[in-house]
Amino acid sequence: MTDILIYGAGAIGSFLGYLLSEIPGKNAAERKRIENVALLGRAGHINAIKEQGLHVDLGEKREVLFFRHCFSSLDEFKASNYHPRLVIICVKTYSLPDLSRELKESGLLEERFKESLFILLMNGMGNREAFLKSGLDPARLQEGITSLGVLLAGEGRMELKGRGKTVLQNGIGPEDRQFLEKRFSEKGFEIEFSPDFQRHQFLKLLVNATINPITALTRQQNGVVLSPALKSTVQAVVAEAVAIAEAEGLAIPEKEALELVLSVAEKTAANTSSMLQDVLRGRKTEIEAINGYIFRRAEEHGIAAPVNETLYGMVKSISELRS
Repeated sequence: MTDILIYGAGAIGSFLGYLLSEIPGKNAAERKRIENVALLGRAGHINAIKEQGLHVDLGEKREVLFFRHCFSSLDEFKASNYHPRLVIICVKTYSLPDLSRELKESGLLEERFKESLFILLMNGMGNREAFLKSGLDPARLQEGITSLGVLLAGEGRMELKGRGKTVLQNGIGPEDRQFLEKRFSEKGFEIEFSPDFQRHQFLKLLVNATINPITALTRQQNGVVLSPALKSTVQAVVAEAVAIAEAEGLAIPEKEALELVLSVAEKTAANTSSMLQDVLRGRKTEIEAINGYIFRRAEEHGIAAPVNETLYGMVKSISELRS
């Protein structure tokens, strides 16, 4: 059995805790605490899980999971005897520099995490470069993306909103791959290990760069992207991103990219994007690693990206005004 630490047990991270858990019993009387997955997250959320379990609403059924290992800080983790084989990072992109520095200063990379494989399962791009500043051996770092739709409905409470695919790089070893495939399959979810991961990652970036800022600025659910009034804006965001992909050696037809964005918007029309959730809660957004990334790469390649630049500036200004 593979031991896993979910570092950043928020919405997606906590749901992964459910997906990857070895659940000992089939009913409440038999159920014991989960041993193979540890959660590290915000104190309020973690304390609620410690006291009442992690409540997972799957729509057709509900699960309550109790974890033996729950931490609200890296110091709490260091004081434990938990030794994870896999460490899955699910923090917000803007938290990654602080996390990398904290890990480097902790000494854990040379001790408890000496043989651990790290997986970055995050939005945006540029995360690998940011995380490697921790001093981690690049050979022990893989990336992933997920299209799961999960809502943090309250402290210790998750609601599944969409059953999207999770895609990981194919550099993960056979034992860990088998474990991950088994856990996802057992719970009815899809996972893929792709040799063409960069293309998957850029397509996910492109979808996020369209849906997230538009929903955050209009305060509407994902379906607003399908509005005829936004047709030219959506097309421009996609065209600019595709031009950057081409400049970086990725062949992504504009028609295919646009169809993907509209398909995702249609399938998730009733969903509240993560960026809109952040704006409504007064939290910092991941705009830097999404439209900000596209804008910066456009500048480096000498490509005009005025619509991505505008969306980036408008969303960023919301955080700046609040601070």
